[in-house]
Amino acid sequence: MSKTTVPASPHDSLITPVLIAGCIIILVSFSIRASFGLFQIPIAQEFSWPRESFSFAIALQNLFWGIGQPMFSALAEKYGDRKAIVAGAFCYVVGLVLSAYSITPGQHQLLEMLIGFGIAGTGFGVILAVVGRAASDKHRSLSLGIVTAAGSAGQIVGPPLTQLLLNQMPWQSVFIVLSGFILLSLFALSLMRVAPVEKRSPVDERMSVVIKRAVTDPTFAFIFIGFFSCGYQLAFITAHFPAFIAEMCSAIAPGSVIQSLGVTSTSTLGAIAIALIGVFNIGGTLLAGWLGNKYSRKYLLASIYLMRTIVAAWFIMNPITPESVLLFSIAMGALWLATVPLTSGLVAQIYGLRYMGTLYGLVFFSHQLGGFLGVWLGGVMYDLYANYTLVWWIGVGFGALSALIHLPIIEKPWDKRGERLAAA
Repeated sequence: MSKTTVPASPHDSLITPVLIAGCIIILVSFSIRASFGLFQIPIAQEFSWPRESFSFAIALQNLFWGIGQPMFSALAEKYGDRKAIVAGAFCYVVGLVLSAYSITPGQHQLLEMLIGFGIAGTGFGVILAVVGRAASDKHRSLSLGIVTAAGSAGQIVGPPLTQLLLNQMPWQSVFIVLSGFILLSLFALSLMRVAPVEKRSPVDERMSVVIKRAVTDPTFAFIFIGFFSCGYQLAFITAHFPAFIAEMCSAIAPGSVIQSLGVTSTSTLGAIAIALIGVFNIGGTLLAGWLGNKYSRKYLLASIYLMRTIVAAWFIMNPITPESVLLFSIAMGALWLATVPLTSGLVAQIYGLRYMGTLYGLVFFSHQLGGFLGVWLGGVMYDLYANYTLVWWIGVGFGALSALIHLPIIEKPWDKRGERLAAA
């Protein structure tokens, strides 16, 4: 595996106020985003909906998260990061509050679109770009990994806390409580004081020129296509894994190790599984960010997708037991968001920091297209076949494709590809 060199600066710091603020906002945003799968059964049971109805709502959330990502990134680059984050938080809060009063599938689906925009404004595209600009070259990859790991920390906190709230109050009240957490996270913006992106000088290229060059570059297309499977797998598991475990996992045996840990039902196991993925993802994401400073990002990404493919295939080929659920959660957790610092770092490495947010937002749209398909297809296939087997195997195939498609990526920056730059 080839090494990448990162220039060092003797006067820089890894932990900065901008990094802390970004971690707080991502943590809260992803705590809530990771919890939507827990509402599948309560909402479907209350309104006697087929599984596909609320699944389609979450699928639309993922799609509009992807649509909104380049929009909010461009908004941040034009008007400022904090304004874009506040706008995203407003969408998030309004969507959650109105969802508490929604009684039809159409209403939930419409409002999940708004929540998708909220996640876009408080999620990776905007936060990674501002943290990436504030970090030195020496620490950029690891800084991106730390922010991504904060999203995993949200996944640890969010589902168990949401399940606890669901045990104490109606799901409608839980939506209201979650919207309050979003508002509280905005206090972290006082720490986010980073110099804005400098105005374009006469020698700088316009955003439209850079975007046109990127989207016609085969390397950008490979990154775009490769990120699709990541979204498919993550969104499907986040939305359907708790229900999948509750209905298809074998019962927890009395006196077993699982029960001794305080897990007495498969519904609780579902929430614990999502949280466990988050726990192990912290280490996996930090490791990926650290390795991204030292080794070829494209080979690291190919390795991660290959390992995901093997783990998912092993899981679905064996009986679904509480023990296999925990083993799968640990293995998939270590690979969960490890692709994010590497993919965003690859975009910055090749196309520069000036429009990193917008370009990563475009790549992330592919991620969310995959997320839309994974969540929606999960609901449709469950209603047709009363199981998720085919959806799992489609994810395995996408993972294998992503492992292969990263191999021909050219990692050299555009300004170092003289002959291609001249041709462009």
